[in-house]
Amino acid sequence: MSKTNKAKAYWRENIKYLSILLFVWFAVSFGCGILLKDFLNRYSLGGFKLGFWFAQQGSIYVFVVLIFLYMYLMNRLDKKYGYIDN
Repeated sequence: MSKTNKAKAYWRENIKYLSILLFVWFAVSFGCGILLKDFLNRYSLGGFKLGFWFAQQGSIYVFVVLIFLYMYLMNRLDKKYGYIDN
């Protein structure tokens, strides 16, 4: 595989990961915190309504988890395309 093709494949896979992870974050923050708020408020978590919790805390926790997931995926991708030694 040539360097140019390798770089394009790497970037294509990176964009795929970013798109999926950003969609998940959007779905959790906007979907659960705003659109599904009334439905989720029927339940509680730690004494708070679940819709409120997602709007205030849940999306932040999901974002932090997605950062670590992205780090893991990018390390695997770097190894796959030979951009890291191991």
